[in-house]
Amino acid sequence: MSTILSALNASADQSRSAAESKTASLADGLLAAGVAAETLAEARDAKNRNGAGLVGELLRRKAIDEVRLLRLLAEHFHLPFRRELPMESINIDFTQSVPIAYLKKHKIVPVITAETRAIAINDPANFQPADDLRVLLEMPDLSLVLAPQDAILAAINLAYDMSRASAKDYFDEISEESADDLISEISETADLLDETSDAPIIKLVNLLVSGAIKDRASDIHVEPYSANLKIRYRIDGILYDILSLPRRIQSPLVSRIKIMARLNIAEKRLPQDGRIELKIADRLVDVRVSVLPTAFGERVVLRLLDKTSSILRLRDLGMHDERIRLLEKLIKSPYGIILVTGPTGSGKTTTLYAALSTINRPEINIITIEDPIEYQIDGVGQIQVNPKIDLTFAAGLRSIVRQDPDVILVGEIRDRETAEIAIQSSLTGHLVFSTLHTNDAASAVTRLIDMGVEPFLVTSSVVAIIAQRLVRVLCPHCKEIYTPDEETLANLGLPGSALRDNTFYRKKGCNLCMQTGFRGRTAIFEILVVDDAVRKLVLKTSDANQINELAVERGLLTLQQDGIQKVLAGTTTTEEVLRVTRSLARKEDIVQET
Repeated sequence: MSTILSALNASADQSRSAAESKTASLADGLLAAGVAAETLAEARDAKNRNGAGLVGELLRRKAIDEVRLLRLLAEHFHLPFRRELPMESINIDFTQSVPIAYLKKHKIVPVITAETRAIAINDPANFQPADDLRVLLEMPDLSLVLAPQDAILAAINLAYDMSRASAKDYFDEISEESADDLISEISETADLLDETSDAPIIKLVNLLVSGAIKDRASDIHVEPYSANLKIRYRIDGILYDILSLPRRIQSPLVSRIKIMARLNIAEKRLPQDGRIELKIADRLVDVRVSVLPTAFGERVVLRLLDKTSSILRLRDLGMHDERIRLLEKLIKSPYGIILVTGPTGSGKTTTLYAALSTINRPEINIITIEDPIEYQIDGVGQIQVNPKIDLTFAAGLRSIVRQDPDVILVGEIRDRETAEIAIQSSLTGHLVFSTLHTNDAASAVTRLIDMGVEPFLVTSSVVAIIAQRLVRVLCPHCKEIYTPDEETLANLGLPGSALRDNTFYRKKGCNLCMQTGFRGRTAIFEILVVDDAVRKLVLKTSDANQINELAVERGLLTLQQDGIQKVLAGTTTTEEVLRVTRSLARKEDIVQET
């Protein structure tokens, strides 16, 4: 008996010694990686005191970069490390049996694909939740991989987002059971507060919004007609029919949205505007609500803005390197006006934000006046236009000039007063960014002069004009090669020889792009630099065609030409470029084509 006890004690001593040796070697590795000995000791104390993981404690103290730490742990524990997880092919069956809160708390997620059967974890010492997950899923063979927190959380959110029922599925489900009873019960409710607190309507609205975010929609349209209520999503700039509901759903649905936006639910004769702030998974979404009375009831449009999206850089906008260098030079001008033009929804504000973030430094004072403020930028003073208290673009701009700014952003030049103040600001040593609604870059000069601005003020203040449009990007998973016909090439101004040297793609459609063939958008640009030659012409005439012809002679790459380059690069299609630039064609050209 004593012999057995001695053997057990010796074995325990060996295990303890091995564990201590392993811990010591890990500590040596962390110290060698740059973790201060004092910080490591504090993290260990906190770990022992409150049961937190060593990884979490080190990251909380910013003692070491997460990727570097995980690579070190992966080598130490002989585990594979994955910087990114296979998001698109992940099996989401586990969402039916595992609560999302459990996975987020322990920062673990099952990664089950055709090639991988594992549990992604962030802390290899936190093995108990992974063991419990194996038992819960009845998959004892799942191995472990290390992954960063953001990759794990992104996989969790995507899986549960994909598993969430759509509004259509939900309505089909209740329709099978008792749709008539449900609708009549809601319709007969006298008190609007009571009817909007009805659980089915709350769930329907939640599903509409979460479904829109999942489908990357920018807008939700709730449109009443004589026989039905139509729900549409705007995805990548195009409206798609999503759901057709019975007409009786309209009143409780609109009332629920009004309650969420803190609008007057009793007022149904006047337009109303409001705002909703939502949190879906780890995403903050700002929803602007517009309610408009129509012949068949109130029509609602919800504009969705994901506030967790990072501000794009100039290189993310879709410009070629040469144009990026030109734009970087222009936005570093000490004074003058840089205008971005295009129709509503063409990405003008995104371009301006990218420009501001490029030049945003502590030594520069940047102030903006916007309607609305779409993204908050650290280090930039942003003012929201409020017409109710006479805080207009012009009034705000007057006050901004007295705040000692270096750079000013005016959300939009809408009238002569705003234009003149912006020009005076640029002439007194400020760099001013703003937007205009015109078809192309040359038309911006004509528009300013039409507002009443003197041509000599335009030529002495405007540095450059950027026109842009958004084109949809072909889905990389399903786009297919094809040979365009001669008419298509002619419409783009391409010779037949272009077929020999280039590959053309067209849309097809798959589950990842909702069968549309497109996924995301990119911009096409034309940048008109107002140089001496352009200034001389503007002083003689404000004709946009003449200004454009001169600019093209001097090397201007037009919107359509930029679009053609993106077609040849396989980014978009000929139809997309023609769709957004066809309106720029001259009238006589259109007549000849038809």
